[in-house]
Amino acid sequence: MRNKRLFILMIGLIVFIALMGFTMGRTRLTWPEKFLNDAFGTAQGALYRPVGAVADFFRDLGRLSDVYEENEQLRQTVAQYTQDQVKFNLLEADNKRLQTALHFTEQQMNMDNYRYLIAQVIGSTSNPYEKTITINLGSRDGIKPEMAVRTVDGLVGLVSKVKNFTSTVTLITSLDPNSSKGTPVSATFLGKPESFGIIEYDEETQSLQMTKIDEHDKPADGDQVITSGLGSLFPKGIIIGKVKNSQVGDFGLTYTAIIEPAAKYNHLREVFVVVVPEVEEP
Repeated sequence: MRNKRLFILMIGLIVFIALMGFTMGRTRLTWPEKFLNDAFGTAQGALYRPVGAVADFFRDLGRLSDVYEENEQLRQTVAQYTQDQVKFNLLEADNKRLQTALHFTEQQMNMDNYRYLIAQVIGSTSNPYEKTITINLGSRDGIKPEMAVRTVDGLVGLVSKVKNFTSTVTLITSLDPNSSKGTPVSATFLGKPESFGIIEYDEETQSLQMTKIDEHDKPADGDQVITSGLGSLFPKGIIIGKVKNSQVGDFGLTYTAIIEPAAKYNHLREVFVVVVPEVEEP
């Protein structure tokens, strides 16, 4: 039995050496060798593609998470930049007027330091008379009624209802200042800090308007309209839109301006809830 195994081993070694000698120095392959090489290459390629696809999928998934976080930070940075730009213009316009008011308290100086909570829009109403959206932030996230809501472009509306995990935002196109429960949006022109007007929505023309503008503050086409901060609801300096055209108002004593909104109300996906520093009672 032992000799038989030794004989088989020797035969195998001789065959191996013969094959090595036979193949060395050859540049052409026999058809069995070609068949085996092609079969092995095909099998290897068939296995490599799905394995590579799976590996690429998980690698792209990791990159997608990083891109999402970078986009979130970018949105907040752009919103902050927009607000800072408006704030700078306001400060430049008010600089001379406030030079004699250096006794402002620290609390007053910090009133314009807004924070932004980014929220996803998860629903909207189709009611043309009460246009609202639903966001995925609620009371547990610090959302409170009557907080202003904006996009990177401009003002959107006001938080009207708050639940634990969601909130309802009423768009400024549905804020009727003439109703018993109206919420007026007081506004001013960026280049005229002393100007004043009320933002309304005209159902007939389906346009945003700034009414009750003083005759001495005649608006010009292209004037930028921002919130004035009066009324304690909407923080100062949030962009509303720009003047498309204007006309003489009631009795020729005021002007009414047609406003082109800065925010696109029909394509809202992400919004920012504006958190204003709380004023401590004296």
